[in-house]
This record gives sequence, C-alpha cells and structure tokens, in this order.
Amino acid sequence: MSGDRRVTAAAASVARTVRSAATPSPYDALMTARQAPYRCTACQADALRWAGQCSTCGAWNSLEEVVAEQETAAVLTPQALSAIDRGATTPVPTGVTEVDRVLAGGLVPGSVTLVAGAPGIGKSTLCLQAAVVAAARGEVALIVAAEESAPQVAGRAARLGAPATGIEVLATASLPDALAAMLTTAASVVVVDSISTMADPMIKSPSGGVAQVRAAAERLAHIAHARGIALILVGHVTKEGDLAGPRALEHLVDTVMHIEGDRHHERRVVSTTKHRFGPAGEVGLLTMDADGFRSVADPSAALMAERGPALPGSVATVLAEGARPLVVEIQALVTPAVASPARVAQSVSATRLRQLAAVLDAHGGLDLGRHDLFVACSGAVRATEPAVDLAVVAALVSAYQDVALDPRVLCLGEVGLTGAIRPPSSGGRRLAEAARVGLDWAVVPPGVEIPPGVRAIEVTTVRDLLGAIERLSIRRRMPAPDRSGQPF
Repeated sequence: MSGDRRVTAAAASVARTVRSAATPSPYDALMTARQAPYRCTACQADALRWAGQCSTCGAWNSLEEVVAEQETAAVLTPQALSAIDRGATTPVPTGVTEVDRVLAGGLVPGSVTLVAGAPGIGKSTLCLQAAVVAAARGEVALIVAAEESAPQVAGRAARLGAPATGIEVLATASLPDALAAMLTTAASVVVVDSISTMADPMIKSPSGGVAQVRAAAERLAHIAHARGIALILVGHVTKEGDLAGPRALEHLVDTVMHIEGDRHHERRVVSTTKHRFGPAGEVGLLTMDADGFRSVADPSAALMAERGPALPGSVATVLAEGARPLVVEIQALVTPAVASPARVAQSVSATRLRQLAAVLDAHGGLDLGRHDLFVACSGAVRATEPAVDLAVVAALVSAYQDVALDPRVLCLGEVGLTGAIRPPSSGGRRLAEAARVGLDWAVVPPGVEIPPGVRAIEVTTVRDLLGAIERLSIRRRMPAPDRSGQPF
C-alpha cells in the first residue's frame, strides 16, 4: 500500500512539473498571488478546502494551510505636489455633449466608470457609442460582451457608424478571459457589459453574487489603474431603482452614472451620484433614436416647450442640484378617494409629498385627507430637493381648486412643518434661468435675490401662498354640458 502511495505521489509531482514548464498565460501571471489555501505535506498537492484525507495520495491529516510568501515591494516615497503630472487625468470626450458635461469633460484614463440603469434604457448603446468615438479618433476600444454575442455587438456598432477598425469584441462571461484580454490589449477604452454577469470559476458562488461582483470589479479596476485604461462597467438596478449588487461596488469605482427615463420614450436623463474628477449631481438630457444618443442643446427650453396650455395642477419650478439650473414642470392630480387615500409620487420624494399634504391640511385649511394625491415631475427628471416644496404645494392647491396658474409663474421655496416657507440656495441663479425661458413671475419667500426682469410675489407661509394662487390663477372655463350630459 505504501508503494502505491509513493507511485501516486511521484505521478502528481511529475504532473506539477509539466504544468509549471508550460508557458504561463497573462492571467496565470496575475493569479500567482492567489494560491490554493491548503497543501498536502505528503505529496505537495494543492487543495481548495481542508479535508481529513488528501484526495491525491490518500494520506490522512496531511493538509496544512499555506502561508503566502510576502514579496519584497519597492519603497515608495512621497512626491511634491508641484511635481505631479496632472495631464494623466485629462478627460477624453465621449462624443455625447451632455454626457461629457455630466462627467466634467469625459472619461479619464485609468478611471473606472459604473453606468447603471433599468433594462432597455440604453446602457449598452451609450457605452458602445463611446467606444465608436474612441475608434474614430484612431484609438482602440475593447468590448467585453458578457450578455450578447459578437454578431449582436457588431450589428449595433454598425448602426452607430463604427469605423472598419479600432473596436475589438470579446464575447465571454469568464473573468479570467477578460483579465487576460485587458493585460494584452492596446485599447484605451474597455467596456465590460455587464459586471453582474462576470464570473470567476475559482470563487464558489453564483454569477451576480456579492463575492463574484466584488472580485470582478476589484481586479478589473486594478488593471485599469495600472495600465491607464478608461474602464466602463455596466451595472444593473433593482426594481426600486437602486444599484444591484454589493454596496462596496460604488466605493470601488471612481464614477457612478445613472441613465433614467421611460424605455418606451426617446427622452433619457443622465446624472452622477459620485464623481472623483468633478462635481457630482450634474444632470444632462438626451434623446435616443436608431442612431444612438443625441444631446438636448437647451434642456430648460425643451422641457417648457412640452408643457402645453395652462391647466390646473401644473406649476413650474427650477432645479439646481448641479452647476446648471434646470426648469421643470410639477404636475398634480387630486381626486376623491374611493377607499384608503393614496399618495403616489413619480420622480418626487414620496415622503415629502405625505408631509406637504399634512401641512396643507393643518395650516391651509384644505381637506386633502380624503383625497388621492398624484404628483410627478415631467421630463423624467428627479425633483427631490426641498426647493421644489412650494411648487408641489402650489400644484396640489391648483388641482384641488380646479384653477390654472398663469403659465409665466414659477414657485420656489422650502416648506416647513409649521407652514413657514424658507428661501432655497442659489435662488438668484435659478430665477435668472427661469426668466431666460419666459417665466417672469416668481412666487418666492423673502430673502431670494430677484434678477432684473423678474416680478416677485413674496410669501412667508402656506396661507400667503393660497392668496398668491388666487391672484395669479386663470379661472378654468369649461363648456357647459347639454341635456344629454355630453359637452358641446
């Protein structure tokens, strides 16, 4: 029996020698630090987990934990701030003006950008469009397609006007293959679509799990930083709109960009919730067609052009979460509740809607407790900052009283629980943008800077707002119904 064990051990040793003599791949070089955690003291065979008996030679209690050898690292010395080359972080444009503005100029070499959005919203198209622009500049772009085949990617690239050369496609969901391609490619832009489907066979967890996603992001980002590659990771979102996968994924990347909108409509909104190379919170408007994404040159004017005639429940306001103010429309609908009153908010904070409804009941004398309330922000833009409170309240009052406000009016201010109205930040800059698109009547609290050409009505409480709405309203005139009950 002992002779059989010696023969088996010798065969295992020969097999290891043959494997070590083979030419290592780039991925093998990358994985040298990832050794198996256990090794047999009898035959030196590796094992992924501890067991009482070695599966190679059959020896009992011979598996011992392997202690990784520490490599001698070069001693790093601090650099003077004035000696650091800042040219390495110069952004490279993506070719889509609104995306470049949101990203403070474009993609930074050596950075990792996570693009998240709902299925069918256009994540793959936008990333491929950036690759096409890079190839048109004479650079090389690599597409790691983990969810599509190579012909599918080639077909979409042809529709986007891809050049004959400059774009490489690797259709695989294997993380080792993707890492090996990044180590050997000459691409300046690499797109991994998507990070949720990449899998490493060395990790014993399903594709899309926390361990798989985190390991894939860490190792892909490591190569991108080392080689100066602008890496774009495509991520999925949950049904609530949050980023799917481990929360650590957002900490590993440099930029988190969201694409939002109705996939059945051509309008898309891009925004950043994290950006290490510029301000976060910027918002850009795009339109999507068969040729890809196109930027909306004047978002405020485009949104106001879709507003239509003056109707009850429509009030304009101005967002200023980014560097550029954005004029949007708040819409409200108030109807008698059949059962339990509903509070439905779309692109507006649901918590703030319930709070503002309670404030109107307590300090405005309105009986909204027995009504269904529906509030939305048009244009697929999220209006979650407190500065839109006054517009939400005005829209609810307008819908409840069935009166329309003058279309030149906007409301701007934060409403507190006491019914008092506080001024927003950057009020003057917001009003100047509103005046540029024709909104020259502003309902604001005291303390807001009023630019030239804007007439202001100051309100300090919700009761003051009710009086301002009465003054600025256009009484709704509907045709009288005939005796059959049908309108003329």
